[in-house]
Amino acid sequence: MLKQIAVFASGNGTNFVALHQATAARQLPATIALLVCDQAQAPVIAKARALQVPVLIVDFHDYANKAAAEEIILTALQARQIDAVLLAGYMRIIGSTLLTAYPHKIINLHPALLPKFPGRHGIEDAFAAGVSETGVTIHYIDAGIDTGQIIAQRTVPVKSDDTLATLATRIHDCEYQFYPDVLQTLINEGAI
Repeated sequence: MLKQIAVFASGNGTNFVALHQATAARQLPATIALLVCDQAQAPVIAKARALQVPVLIVDFHDYANKAAAEEIILTALQARQIDAVLLAGYMRIIGSTLLTAYPHKIINLHPALLPKFPGRHGIEDAFAAGVSETGVTIHYIDAGIDTGQIIAQRTVPVKSDDTLATLATRIHDCEYQFYPDVLQTLINEGAI
């Protein structure tokens, strides 16, 4: 039986597309049953619609508080019997409503080797620090910012002739393959 997953994204959606390709190729024994987006103009929305993935746009400014917005999201997740939530460039901190409903079932992809360089600018921060390697971390979400239990990491070397753009490209290329690989393992092991 295919797992029902939701992807949360806020931007371009390149990792969303990579995840969709992995499900379409049956690398991931899952169906992306919902895209949740908090930015009404995000390019990921058009990509999801083109791939016939249902979209829920939640503008958090339309709600009294985060919990009220997350209740709308939770209702949609429960209606689709979502087994796990995958964050792919989702730029909001997940609140207690979703954390309580999906313990150890919300997974994030971060473009740095945590615990180093948490937050929105992992690639930029690693590049500015002059490290010899950085990478990609996949971790469970908790109430902190990039502090959840690490599931897996893959290193990406920082080359002497790298620019921020070339490093970012290599990190993103790593993400597109690594995220589906780790998720496949989690599904096969029954963690999702």
